[in-house]
Amino acid sequence: MRNYPTIQDIREAQQRLKPHVRHTPLLRADKIEKAAGCQLYLKPETLQITGAFKIRGALNKALSLPREEIANGIIATSSGNHAQALAYAAKMLGVKVMLVLPVTTPKIKIANTEALGAEVILFDGDNAARWRKVYEIAEGNNYAVIHGFEDPVVMAGQGTIGCEILEDLEDVDTVIVPLGGGGLISGIATAIKETKPSVRVIAAEPALTPKYFYSRKNKERTSLPLKNTIADGLRLSVPGQNPYPIIEKYVDEIVLVEDEHIIAGMRALAKDAKLIAEPAASIGIGALLAGSIHVKPDEKVCAVLSGGNWDLSDLAEIYNLAL
Repeated sequence: MRNYPTIQDIREAQQRLKPHVRHTPLLRADKIEKAAGCQLYLKPETLQITGAFKIRGALNKALSLPREEIANGIIATSSGNHAQALAYAAKMLGVKVMLVLPVTTPKIKIANTEALGAEVILFDGDNAARWRKVYEIAEGNNYAVIHGFEDPVVMAGQGTIGCEILEDLEDVDTVIVPLGGGGLISGIATAIKETKPSVRVIAAEPALTPKYFYSRKNKERTSLPLKNTIADGLRLSVPGQNPYPIIEKYVDEIVLVEDEHIIAGMRALAKDAKLIAEPAASIGIGALLAGSIHVKPDEKVCAVLSGGNWDLSDLAEIYNLAL
């Protein structure tokens, strides 16, 4: 089996997902443009079913598996959005789902996952430890494991975002994508570069978890000490094994964004675009506001807003700081 998605895989995913997910709109962010320094468009996966892009990859994988393979159930670990997506997919298909989540997962993501009928296990350990727990449970119960960013079928589902951007804005110049595990940008970059190679694809990564930035610098996958960042959905210490070569092939630039600029991005989206975006989703706007990405006034830039699932009390605290 290939460990990367092709443009054909992504187009097939688009047809498979068409009846089940939203083709999210492309919104012009006029009020942010002056501060961003470009013509700015937003791809709000915050408006997606389950409130994040993850439904695309999770559902594409679940629909691709033989029913006998998922008959006993499916399992994964996640920082929250992949969990909600798998819970939705399992409910749609009528199968059991178990999610192993970090103890630091925002309460809203836990509540939303359980509300969809999933069994949630809170686990105190890093990503590698959580995956060991997942495979231990899967082996004992014959569950199908669906990885949030290593699986090429999941990546293909995420890549449908890239197809939609090109359909809705044919002359887009630059696309900015949040970078965590790497599954989202691997799919989007493949879709864009295989269709229109002249489009610039930029990854925005938290400065506190710069695993892909330093992996590119070191010319090999590099593991870093895990630090807390407000962008919990992008918090990993080591690049994904399968996404890494795809990112090296297709992503033009990786920029680091400080937490303070991520917060500024969240505020700008709420105040000027009327969109509630979680920190991980706001990182591209934060990078533009910080001047971390070189853009021109007439450049058409699309920022992917990956999700909007964050505790309201935490959002209120951030928004109040802006007053």
